[in-house]
Amino acid sequence: GAPGTGKTTVAVRMGQILAKMGYARRGHVVLATRDDLVGQYVGHTAPKTKEMIKKAMGGVLLVDEAYYLYNAANDRDYGQESIEILLNVMENNQDDLVVAVAGYKDRMDKFFSYIPGMMSRIGNHIDFPNYTADELVQIAAVMSRDLEYDIDEASYATFRNYIVERMELPFFSNARTVRNAMDRARMNSAIRTFERFAINGENGGMCSVHDLKNISADDFQVLLDDILNADVNTRIFA
Repeated sequence: GAPGTGKTTVAVRMGQILAKMGYARRGHVVLATRDDLVGQYVGHTAPKTKEMIKKAMGGVLLVDEAYYLYNAANDRDYGQESIEILLNVMENNQDDLVVAVAGYKDRMDKFFSYIPGMMSRIGNHIDFPNYTADELVQIAAVMSRDLEYDIDEASYATFRNYIVERMELPFFSNARTVRNAMDRARMNSAIRTFERFAINGENGGMCSVHDLKNISADDFQVLLDDILNADVNTRIFA
């Protein structure tokens, strides 16, 4: 699945479930990338890979963007050594370690075609589709609730318009993009509240709890205007 579709979150939940059911000693999740597993010179990869495996024992080792471990253009790439160690551990320590690999579906399919031993040891394959705009609005609602912010329906409508536009631009990351947008909206709310009460002296400079907790449509409109007026050829979007 694409970034922000919940792969790491599901891995964490599965680790917790396995621990409660008695199938995992600890149930924790260790997230690893190529940089965590592969060294830069001879003799460096094995210790790095084994150290990450040691940290994950009793729980889940989640290798994100696992296809970067294998470089088909370079048969001397150190990633192959890391893969071989992982395959050995997956075979001999399957009672004490769950190994999950994640990444874009097309790249993962190609990775498995290069490493048949990995394909045969991964028993379950789960696709994480992109969220719809309405689902992303629901995720934003959960985030605002957990952060104790108030957002009305009109504000959510503006946020949805922002999401629809943002989905068409580069580097869209589903729930991760929503989190970034919520952080920016909270900042916009804080700036707006500060200007109203601290600078302009509205209500004698006294603001209410509602004022502090409110994220308005204007706070999301700033985000929408930002991308509508941006040059997509030069802008890197959050």
